[in-house]
Amino acid sequence: MAALKVLSVASEVFPLVKTGGLADVVGALPPAVTREGIAMRTLVPGYPSILDALRNADAVASFARLQGGPARLLAGLAAGLELLVLDAPHLYARPGNPYVRADGREWPDNAQRFAALGDCAAALGRGLVPSFVPDVIHAHDWQAGLAPAFVRYGGTLGPATVMTVHNLAFQGQFPRELLATIGLPPHAYAIDGVEYHGTIGYLKAGLALADRITTVSPTYAAEIRTSEAGMGLDGLLRERAGVLTGILNGIDDKVWDPAVDAHLAQRYDARHPAQRAPNKPALQARFGLDVDAGSFVFGVVSRLTWQKGMDLLLEALATLVDSGAQLALLGSGDAALEQSFIAAAQRMKGRVAAIIGYDEDLAHKIQAGADALLVPSRFEPCGLTQLCALRYGAIPVVARVGGLTDTVVDANEMALAARAGTGVQFAPVTRERLELAMHRTLALWHERVTWRALQSRAMATEVGWSRPAKHYAALYRALAGSRAP
Repeated sequence: MAALKVLSVASEVFPLVKTGGLADVVGALPPAVTREGIAMRTLVPGYPSILDALRNADAVASFARLQGGPARLLAGLAAGLELLVLDAPHLYARPGNPYVRADGREWPDNAQRFAALGDCAAALGRGLVPSFVPDVIHAHDWQAGLAPAFVRYGGTLGPATVMTVHNLAFQGQFPRELLATIGLPPHAYAIDGVEYHGTIGYLKAGLALADRITTVSPTYAAEIRTSEAGMGLDGLLRERAGVLTGILNGIDDKVWDPAVDAHLAQRYDARHPAQRAPNKPALQARFGLDVDAGSFVFGVVSRLTWQKGMDLLLEALATLVDSGAQLALLGSGDAALEQSFIAAAQRMKGRVAAIIGYDEDLAHKIQAGADALLVPSRFEPCGLTQLCALRYGAIPVVARVGGLTDTVVDANEMALAARAGTGVQFAPVTRERLELAMHRTLALWHERVTWRALQSRAMATEVGWSRPAKHYAALYRALAGSRAP
């Protein structure tokens, strides 16, 4: 029997272009579902970094005019992934961030740039490349949200479609006057189509028109159907609750494996946790913290935003330092938060350190060297950093929201008695509760036997893609079966 063909459509893919967890998921999903008998290719924009990495590329299709200019579709390999790359220089031949200019403002033609991605996906579904006609199109986040719309309004029955929400806060809204420009028919602009509060809603379109909707954790799937977390789309999501599923993310457990990680001062695994010890002084030295094995180190690898609760962490820094702990923070985001963490690091030199930006090497070093990882998010669809922390034995201290709830078992008294805890949860998401969670974590650390057992359970937690891949494969097969004649 021929393998089921799935086209994954996304605006970024690790390790070629990444601004957040979306790229990690898009990069890890194809090899994971391949093991389940799914043939997946990934359609991505032809950014310079992707074109530079593409090997053995063939031009398999062309467009005389696509969203304002000519384009080619290239098929090739990059970073071990089978890619279909939309080479449209007028849309994607730009350095830096894929969504914003150097001044931080969005590219003015983002509507056209990501409409092109959805349009190309639908064309592939209609047989643009005869050697790869997908049975299912899997669209990720708003940038691919028009793919189900172009399939629906394409005039012929296309493949089944799945829309995955990685973060409902980012929705992609553009002026209604662009409807004809991006190539959608007038009747698409309707409440059950792409219209969203007087605009064209790219994510809304995908949520309304896809055959199935998934999001990246079961708890987030429930949360987004409420007015508190639904970001204005809760009514639609309640209406479509019957086709909405939460499938928990995994991490690439080959990239994130302390036993073979070349970024570390000392490699280790769950059977040899004592070998983890040299990574703490290496982390302290790299961040300019006081090198002291007796100091507890909290780590942070995060976007510096309100969503991630980084303002609460700023407010809690005095408590953290007064407790004798240290902080090693890596991240970027809101300029005001960046400057506040830099200023705090200068005031609390040796106890608080902040490196602004993202660096893969440093992210691995924090996971291996920190005693605990702080994730005080106000909302979190899934989160990947806490999964890495579990794998590396950095006890996750997380807000009880979204995927953090689903992935970390709180080490309360009953859980400890049942030998079930893997981290520390707190709620509500306030500075006071964050401070209490930090104190509770330190108390656990001082109980050495309890801490070692907690760390051992964390590192034994299954955080890879094996289980999620089975769920996705089952979903794809059910969808393809529903389209069978």
